[in-house]
Formats: sequence, C-alpha cells, structure tokens
Amino acid sequence: MILKQYYLGCLAHASYLVADERTKVAAVIDPQRDVEQYVEEAAKLGLEIRHVILTHFHADFVAGHLELRRRTGARIYLGARAKAEYEFTALKDGDALEFGDVRLVVLETPGHTPEGISIVVHDLAKDERAPHAVLTGDTLFIGDVGRPDLLASIGVTANELGSMLYDSLHEKLLKLPDETLVYPAHGAGSMCGKRLSSESVSTLGEQRRYNYALRPMKREEFIALVTADQPDAPAYFVYNATLNRKERGVLDQQLEQALRPLSLDSVMLLANQGAQLVDVRPAADFAGGHLAGSVNISLEGSFATWSGSLLDPAKPVVVIAEPGREGEAALRLGRIGFERVAGFLENGLASLESRPELVARTRRTTVQALAERLEQPQPPLVLDVRTPAEWNAGHIEGAVHIPLQRLRQRVSELDRTRELAIVCRTGYRSSAAASLLANAGFTSLVDVVGGMEAWNRRNGTTPAVGA
Repeated sequence: MILKQYYLGCLAHASYLVADERTKVAAVIDPQRDVEQYVEEAAKLGLEIRHVILTHFHADFVAGHLELRRRTGARIYLGARAKAEYEFTALKDGDALEFGDVRLVVLETPGHTPEGISIVVHDLAKDERAPHAVLTGDTLFIGDVGRPDLLASIGVTANELGSMLYDSLHEKLLKLPDETLVYPAHGAGSMCGKRLSSESVSTLGEQRRYNYALRPMKREEFIALVTADQPDAPAYFVYNATLNRKERGVLDQQLEQALRPLSLDSVMLLANQGAQLVDVRPAADFAGGHLAGSVNISLEGSFATWSGSLLDPAKPVVVIAEPGREGEAALRLGRIGFERVAGFLENGLASLESRPELVARTRRTTVQALAERLEQPQPPLVLDVRTPAEWNAGHIEGAVHIPLQRLRQRVSELDRTRELAIVCRTGYRSSAAASLLANAGFTSLVDVVGGMEAWNRRNGTTPAVGA
C-alpha cells in the first residue's frame, strides 16, 4: 500500500493519496484545488486515480474533486448526509472501497459538519483485521477536534453539532486501536480549530493521552469546552462551503482569465467600476509606494485567509505584484474560490513612473519612536488589530482594539481627527489595516514596524503569541 500526505502550508491543509501497488488503483482524499501533484505522482508510479473522496464540505478552501474528475475520470464520494449538484456516490457507516490490498472503510463522524466522514485505511497485505490508519478530516486533529460552531453548517446549532462530535469521537474513532495512525485534514494555523498541533501525524493512543478534548468528561462539559473561545471564522468560509457543493468551473479556466496583463488605464477603469485592487507585495515595499486605492495583502503571510476575510468574492479583483508573482497570487486566490480575477497590472509598480499623482505611501514608525510619541502631550491613538486572544495576552496601555476582520464594519468608532498608530503582531496585518483605513479616507496613519513582537522585545517581555 502507498499512503502519501501532501501538506499545503499556506492553508495548513493536508490531503492524501492512497494506492495499491499491485493493481495500481489510487484514491485521493480531500484534494486541494490545484491537482497537478496528484496527477504527476500517479503518472510517476503508474497509478490510475479512480476515486476522490471529500470527508466533508470544506469551508476554508475549494477542494479539487471536480478538477480530478475532469483530469482522471475519477468517481466522487461524499458522506451519506451530503447534498451536492454534481453526481457522487454516497458513503454511509461501514461502506468500503476495496482495491487490491487496500480497503477503505467509512465511519460517519458528524460534528464539525453534519455530513462529515472519516476513512479507516486497511493494508490487507500486512494485517487483514487491524487498521493501519484513519483519515479523520476535520473531526479529529492532532491536539484538537473540529470546531462545531462554523456557519458552514447552516440549519444546525453549535450545541447540536457538538453533541454529534462527542458521539463521533467516543462511539467511532476512539474505539479504534491505539496503534492506529491519525492523519487529519489540517494542522496548526487552520481556523477549523483552536489548538491544532504543528505535527502532521499521530496515533490514537497519543491523542487519547494528550488531546485536551479527548480526556474523560460528560457530554455537556465537552460541548461547552469545544464551543468556547473559538477564533472568528473568516467571512469566506460560508462561501467556500457552498461552492464545494456546486457544479462549478475548474481552476484552469479561472487562471486563463486571471493571468491577463492589464494596462494602468484599464486597471483604473476597473477600479472606478468597483474592482478591488490587491497589492500582494511585502508591507515595506507597499509602504514605499503603491497604487492609491489598493489593499495590501502580502503573499508572504496568510494570504488566502486574509484575502478571504477582506475581499468580496462577488467583485472583480485586480492583482498588483512584483513581475513574475502574478500567477502565484491568482492560484492562491483560486484555491479559496475567488474566481473573478480580472487580470494583473502589467509591469507592476513600474507602470506608475509616469503617473506620480496615482502613487500613495504609508508612513511607518519604529516601536522606540512610538514609545517616545506616546509620552508627548498629543500622542497618537494606538489601534491594535490583533485577535481577542492576542489582545488579552497583553497590549499597549490606552490602545483601542478592533480585530482586522471587523475593521471595515467598525471604522465609525475611530476618531478621524487623531493620528492612528496601527499595530498587530509582526506588521503584516497592520499594513493591511492601514491600507483599508486610507481607502476609507483616514489621512493621519502610521504603521508600526515589527508590531507587538518588536514592542515586547523593546520592553523585555515575552512576545505575544497569535495568528
């Protein structure tokens, strides 16, 4: 048996290829939308991908089941409770796919979503009875369990899903042997849980001992525990969960449109018509000069999460990038279903050399300079755009707290007559926040370089931990 994990760091997403070496038949579980790696792996090993399985309707990315169907002719499989526009085979408890010495047995494990399943993997050549591994989707993570409160599960309450999750863990997964390898669909950095480990594989025995959500407790205590203190779900989660149910276009079709070079005049016309201008360069480069009206969401950080949180998938997007990185931006937008990418600014910022009136800049300051300014008679107002958990772990005295994903909705709370010094953990989110506020008409802004990590180093305190 071949069992290979593919880990996509920018989405903290794990997908899997399971294949039988004798019959050369393969299945792919929870594929990312750009499926070339699975197709290339199959070709290299002489495999035929016949099956593609989604453990649930993912909310944080668009899965590649339709792309694999188009490329390989593979059949799509979903949990028995799933409803989708495309043709699929429904899998219920105990159903099995068997090819050669591989047997995949389905466990219905609702809780993160109603239609969730886990896949028990048997290597029959080694042991006909004991499972080798279990692919747990978003039901069980390393160090955590799937959150039951996402709006992707419309029509079911968090408490109802929490109760389902309790049963899925205790009546299904925890009845497997301790030696069973656990392969989840996400790791640290995912918003699908709150304490995910950076490890990508574990065993059920280790999780039984060390996972906080699996210690012995009553159902009511478990529900309260797994629904408390969850991070805000990014705005695009419902959109992606819905898109994963639909018969839609494939990624290649989107990228053909997205990789169209646009003149500066064309970009300005699109902007006047409501298009979103996204500058994907690092914060320092953006601060040094950018096209007025653009939003800074750098490729160097959690680009997909913040693009999904700050952009509207219903409006066209124009990418502004360093020449050669436009394709990466379009691909990463495509992974979260942002399919209305109109193209990219041809020649990047070099196209503005003859149009200086279109260039804007962001003022920046160091934490030392900020500390000195805060001691003066008319200090700036510090705006902290980190998460509530980060804020509670420590913040600058007198600061105002508005998480970045809520900034647009709460901009009226800010005093436009005062200078705003914007801070996050490292400077990634503060640059995005400064660009949003500049587009909202704020004229006295300064981005704090290095964020709270730099502030805490200056003060000799422990750096704040956060996303």
